[in-house]
Amino acid sequence: MDIKREDLLQLYYYLKLTRRFEDRISSLYHQGKILGGAWTSNGTEAVSVGYGYALERNDIAAPYFRDMGVFLIRGITAKRIMAQYFGKKTGVTGGKEGNVHIGDINFGVIGFPSHLADNYPVGTGAALAFKMRGEKRVAVACTGDGGTSRGDFHEAMNFAAVRKLPIVFICNNNQYAYSTPLRLQMTIKNVAERALAYDMPSKTVDGNNVVEIYKAAKEAYEVARNGGGPTFIECKTMRMHGHSEHDSAKYVPRELLEEWKKKDPILNMEKYLLENTIARKEDMEGIELRVKKEIEEAEAFAEESPYPEPDDGLKGLYATPIEEV
Repeated sequence: MDIKREDLLQLYYYLKLTRRFEDRISSLYHQGKILGGAWTSNGTEAVSVGYGYALERNDIAAPYFRDMGVFLIRGITAKRIMAQYFGKKTGVTGGKEGNVHIGDINFGVIGFPSHLADNYPVGTGAALAFKMRGEKRVAVACTGDGGTSRGDFHEAMNFAAVRKLPIVFICNNNQYAYSTPLRLQMTIKNVAERALAYDMPSKTVDGNNVVEIYKAAKEAYEVARNGGGPTFIECKTMRMHGHSEHDSAKYVPRELLEEWKKKDPILNMEKYLLENTIARKEDMEGIELRVKKEIEEAEAFAEESPYPEPDDGLKGLYATPIEEV
């Protein structure tokens, strides 16, 4: 599969934007400027950027909290997300929630709570609707390796396989379910083997290679879009920060982190672009400046935005009644 130069540069841009944006969120959290929790995808950004960029405009994503790349790619701006973390009225939830548990169906992104893999059945429901309507649209749902041990994971996989639904399941295998290492979660070598129980095609890819993830997702989307049913894609990567920014992750061996640091997805992409003469260092520096400016503008927007009014707390809780004509 050939990928256009502009798309490769966009993949790099979203990798950088995701990393730098979440680095700033982490810094603000440790400064006490952000209340509540802060979760980042440091080291695993290629997963969300790869599968998110491969989607088409009318497709639906059911991401989880380490999928910042999907939010940004689908059009939920850095300004709105930063305001979300500040609890401001201009945030995605209008100030009702202060972290990354967000979604905006206007951009094809389903919101989610913390219970991992609960978005699998929801994404499956969207795929069922597409099939019933005869629409050539696909859904994608992502969870971590820990989420694949939950019942809703297996229920969604089974239902999607039986009904041959247009959905692709992504697993961000970042080696730890909070503090539980993979070896204490399952005895199989690859999480992708779990798809065998449902006779579902599966693939294991390098979770630090955004190009490989993009290609695998694009191919799976086309299979689903053309009636071939679901695919499960395991992306093997490593979470370089703790479960959240308050977690020092002392349970992770330092030598393991050092090993994965050499496989950084951004360094991988930079090497790929340079070695294939797709981009020069000046191009990358230009993208870095663009990202820096975007994040500065997002923070200024969030700082200047108003907090919600007390009455805003009651808005959006119930369906708006249909007025009789």
